[in-house]
Amino acid sequence: MQTVIFDLDGTLADTSGDLIAAANACFRAMGQGDVLDPAGDAATAFRGGRAMLTKGLERIAHENVLGAVENWYPQLLRAYEDQIDRYTTIYPGAMQAVGLLSEAGYKIGICTNKPEKLAEILLARLGIRAAFASLIGADTLPVRKPDPLPLREAALRAGGDPAQSLIVGDTVTDRKTAEALGVPCILVTFGPAGREVAKLNPEGMIDHFDALPAEVARLIGTPSD
Repeated sequence: MQTVIFDLDGTLADTSGDLIAAANACFRAMGQGDVLDPAGDAATAFRGGRAMLTKGLERIAHENVLGAVENWYPQLLRAYEDQIDRYTTIYPGAMQAVGLLSEAGYKIGICTNKPEKLAEILLARLGIRAAFASLIGADTLPVRKPDPLPLREAALRAGGDPAQSLIVGDTVTDRKTAEALGVPCILVTFGPAGREVAKLNPEGMIDHFDALPAEVARLIGTPSD
């Protein structure tokens, strides 16, 4: 019943390029040009659409940041859906690790703060949706990460036991979610935060997905145990 739940953005896939492009489409529509930088603002991209809009609007000293964020957020989502997989890439070794874990008997799912519809579209476009038995998005339930309920539900819908689960993520949100449910967290170091994630004191860290199966077994055992 051991279950491995993955975050999506910044963990399984580098989605920052398409997220930044969607935000910049909004800023161009405002007559501001490309306000965000795909490299320099990648970490903000992984915090979501509103975070990107907020950073860009503050950068151009917009007079009503909060109001503009809510006005432009639906357009950002439309722009992102239209070009959701133009620049996105799956991190090296990610799907090989998922396959090994699945073959070993672990239940596998996704818990993301990306809207469920967009997560479904992206996974389908990337050709990897079938590898995950569950998908919980930001709007699947009344609450989102770091509330523990989405992680718990992702484990249950994958056919696993939440008490024997862990989450693989890349941010403080994933760390807090795991803490809230009382389960381990493995953070990846190849996202924008790099090895700074060590400051969050996760139970495990990996520099490459090749190391994931051993870390999972160390933290929650194996299905044959």
